[in-house]
Amino acid sequence: MREKIFSAIGLFFSMVAMLFLFSVSVALLIHGWSRITDPSLYTSFPSRFPEEAGILSAWVGTVYVMLGAIFWSVLIGVPAGIYLEEYANRESIVARIIEANISNLAAVPSIVYGLLALGIFVYRFKFGESIFTAGLTLGLLMLPVIVVSTRESIRRIPKSIREAAYALGATKWETLFHHILPYSLGGILTGVIISISRAIGETAPLITIGALTFIAFLPPTPWENFVGMLKSPFTVLSIQMFNWVSRPQAEFHTNAAAAGFVLLVLALLFNALAFYLRYKLRKKYAW
Repeated sequence: MREKIFSAIGLFFSMVAMLFLFSVSVALLIHGWSRITDPSLYTSFPSRFPEEAGILSAWVGTVYVMLGAIFWSVLIGVPAGIYLEEYANRESIVARIIEANISNLAAVPSIVYGLLALGIFVYRFKFGESIFTAGLTLGLLMLPVIVVSTRESIRRIPKSIREAAYALGATKWETLFHHILPYSLGGILTGVIISISRAIGETAPLITIGALTFIAFLPPTPWENFVGMLKSPFTVLSIQMFNWVSRPQAEFHTNAAAAGFVLLVLALLFNALAFYLRYKLRKKYAW
């Protein structure tokens, strides 16, 4: 009886959350429809004239920054989770301190990450107010979720799989590389999905490290000048929305609603790609 009650409560709140997200999406779609259907919104730079203003530099900057954030967070977070779960001595003081700090970092306000990035990446390492710095900053923001999800995914793998691999003569590394990681990739990608959903709409840490609200140019393409692209100034959709919402003209508010809908679509695209990869991996590795 209790299980049915808890299941019904969980279903109810899930439906409420989905209804809320659907309502927000519909409200943005209706309010920004006149600009959403206007191709110039996606191909024009910001302007002081609302009918000419666009989000070209903002959505390109969002894609570049998020790709960098995903790269750095996965590159650091997955090996860190593997080490803590498979190799670290759980009884050591150092391992306990690292585990406690990683768990606590997930609850740290995003502005703190911005201040940390400003002090280290901008002033100490002289990376500047660039796409590279923004990717590192949001990568740090995503890192705790990916580390925790990696550890939990590895922990859920049955011991029988490890024992079978060891019985056939596999080393610890071979067992990890050929069995544990492939089976746990679905859970790791779930953590990546959650971290993307948190990071893609962040504004405070990016403003802190010097993101601009008005950029009338695009960074170089990665295949033409990769280093120049990393060093370029940037803006993102959330900052562009903030800039337009703060203006008194109603036309700019319509632009902000359109930009908000585009941001939701970008988030759904990133999440859909991760969901697809997770589905394919879980279908391939069934145990």
